[in-house]
Amino acid sequence: MTSPHAAPPLPGQSGPDAGLPFGNSILALADALAAISEQADALTVTYATATHRAAAEWLQRRMLACHFDEVGIDAVGNVVGRYHARESGAAQLLTGSHFDTVRNGGRYDGRLGILAPMEVVAALAAAGRRLAFDIVVIGFADEEGVRFGTTFLGSSAVIGAFDTAVLERRDADGITMREAMQTAGLAPDAIACAMLTDRPTIGFVEIHIEQGPVLLDENLALGVVSAINGAVRMMFEIDGAAGHAGTTPMNGRRDAACAAAEATLLIERRCSAEPALVGTVGMLEVPAGSVNVIPAQARFSLDLRAPDDAQRDRALADILAGIDALCRARGVRWRSEEIMRAPATAADPGLRGLWRDAVTGIGLPLRELPSGAGHDAIRMAGACAQAMLFVRCGAGGISHSPEETLDAADADAAARAFDLFLQLLEQRMRGT
Repeated sequence: MTSPHAAPPLPGQSGPDAGLPFGNSILALADALAAISEQADALTVTYATATHRAAAEWLQRRMLACHFDEVGIDAVGNVVGRYHARESGAAQLLTGSHFDTVRNGGRYDGRLGILAPMEVVAALAAAGRRLAFDIVVIGFADEEGVRFGTTFLGSSAVIGAFDTAVLERRDADGITMREAMQTAGLAPDAIACAMLTDRPTIGFVEIHIEQGPVLLDENLALGVVSAINGAVRMMFEIDGAAGHAGTTPMNGRRDAACAAAEATLLIERRCSAEPALVGTVGMLEVPAGSVNVIPAQARFSLDLRAPDDAQRDRALADILAGIDALCRARGVRWRSEEIMRAPATAADPGLRGLWRDAVTGIGLPLRELPSGAGHDAIRMAGACAQAMLFVRCGAGGISHSPEETLDAADADAAARAFDLFLQLLEQRMRGT
């Protein structure tokens, strides 16, 4: 992969063809956007890098080609395209997703939710159609939080809830977010100007690959999201005592790594005890470890999720109490830091109902399911109604991986459902 600055060749305008008016175009666009990467052999786009800026500029050019009326990159790096309503001063419907990626990620995570609405707007423009509301498609700048350990930067700015304290966070090279933004041509002192929800807003809808196997296993193309699971992320450190691996008796050790391992298994047992509760230790390390030294320190992470905040918080309390007990028994000290907390978020009933009608309206069976992953929609819910549509992904439902796949027919179905969603929303606004 490369990081080209010239626009790649674009597929033709969306329109009726051999049966996939949108799908093939969406996949071709995803391939073209995936050519912009920080790595030659993997797709990686992290916040406020030169590659990130190149991807934003690519999206900006494509939005212009789709005949949006206003297109720009805001102060935080979001790419925003507005397709005007028939009359000025109309309310707006917000949609979109993120274009940043995890390291060695997939080309449809987030990006499908930008490209599909863009192609629907292109079809509206080609047909000369205007609706009763503005359509605003947003390519959110940073949802994954890979570079600075933050999440939902772009959507936080859009709802006017950006925490300026994160501007002083540093990446692995010691560069602050403020410095990185300035280098990328962004405006950290003007982030307040990125707010969009300070005008009449119908809500926010997001199209996203499922990132799981439910739809695939049930042979369904689309699913309507009922709620987004609440999540808590923690970092733990355990301090024990170093010692000679050959001369320290087993019953006299204060092994930090063993305590971390026991904590990991405690988390697994607790989260296996309840349906829909999931806990993951994604990072586990022994800093400056040696093969012949008892570990004096260990670090690990916890990602805990559930569809109900009370269920999640009960589990967290049990986990913390269990870690405290095992560390006391082993004679080691521990500390923790909460680095992220997001509430469980139910879909807005009205918008969710429109998604249901849109899915059945294009002739597909209705399936509703919760989202175990977090999305920009969960942040947008802090300022407006939200609802999501899931799209089947292949390869066992794998995501955050180059193995991530999407079928053109499913991408097409998602775009057609969005097109019908817009029609149904307009009918509802007219009272018909």
